[in-house]
Amino acid sequence: MFRSYRIGSVLGIPIKLDVTFLLILPVFAWLIGSQFTDLATALNAIFGVGIDATALEGTNVVWLLGLAAAVGLFASVLLHELGHSVVALRYDVPIESITLWLLGGVAQLSGRPDNWRQELAIAIAGPVVSVVLGALSYGLLLATPANVDAVRFVLAYLALMNVVLAAFNMLPGFPLDGGRVLRALLARNRPYAVATQQAARIGQLFAIALGLFGLLALNFIMVAIALFVYVAAAGEARQTALESAFGDVQVADVMIPREDLVTIDREETISGLLERMLGRRHTGFPVVDEGTITGVVTLEDVHDVAPVERDAYTVADVMATDVPMVDPDDDVMGTLRTLQTADADRLLVTDASGSVVGMVTQSDLVRALSVGVMLGPQEADRGDRTDDEVSIADSPIHRW
Repeated sequence: MFRSYRIGSVLGIPIKLDVTFLLILPVFAWLIGSQFTDLATALNAIFGVGIDATALEGTNVVWLLGLAAAVGLFASVLLHELGHSVVALRYDVPIESITLWLLGGVAQLSGRPDNWRQELAIAIAGPVVSVVLGALSYGLLLATPANVDAVRFVLAYLALMNVVLAAFNMLPGFPLDGGRVLRALLARNRPYAVATQQAARIGQLFAIALGLFGLLALNFIMVAIALFVYVAAAGEARQTALESAFGDVQVADVMIPREDLVTIDREETISGLLERMLGRRHTGFPVVDEGTITGVVTLEDVHDVAPVERDAYTVADVMATDVPMVDPDDDVMGTLRTLQTADADRLLVTDASGSVVGMVTQSDLVRALSVGVMLGPQEADRGDRTDDEVSIADSPIHRW
């Protein structure tokens, strides 16, 4: 997704609109308006409601109906995602945001359910909401007077599309809702990461079939959905495998302890710093002031210092003092996200008193992740392990 804009919140969950949503909404409105007669004919055949399309055909009203139907559809998608979110919050799974975008909506969970039953409930909540919305729209359609064809068209369209939305989402194309239901059922008797990989493979096969069908039908929206499902399935499988492998690994297990840190004095000149970097083959050092670490200096910090000025400037002139801090007990995956958010390549590790007890670098985390990938989810997954199975806590990562 591209840049998104927050438009409000529901139940404390931020609601965002992606730029692609702002582009696709008028396209949807135009498509519905331009196909008004065909859609009305199809809705009459499905629901037998006798909408008189000829009375509105060729008027500007059809474009307003297209906009109303498109807005109603995306509102239904939002309620679908809120269905997932409400159940997730009930199980104390935090929701970062709900974003409407090109292909619908995404509820971003910042955690995962404790067991397969909770994930099953969260996954089916969205389709259940869509079916209820479809039933409500159909009930309102039947209650609307026969001479109000404009309103009846929108209600009939929403009744049909909400059922279609529920049915499509229940297809086993992980990470669609049906794919998450499949993962939950697979996780009943196997590790979570293994269940995710198996559901992802099925989801990718589904995406390939959907994409081929979309190409044959010249339906490029279907092709876009297939591409999204394929990429998202692979990405989530990889992310879940890493989270499972490193669920028990903390910063303290991969950091460089305070006693092993190679530091540099804040009064050292830039020339001296560069010589130290060349000799140690390091591109950054913690900076000390009377034995206390007060910041970090990196090769990038001295980039703008001219060669003739390197003896005049000191480390104190260019060092960074606002280095992000992490706790020794923080998990590795969360720390990696902190690094990415801060756009940094190293973090200082501080204890409860605020004293620096070590440093963790991006290379430390990448090395740990590489070992985790080699271990694989079967060995490193947190769920359903016996005392005889290999624990990540006993792996070489914890002895670095």
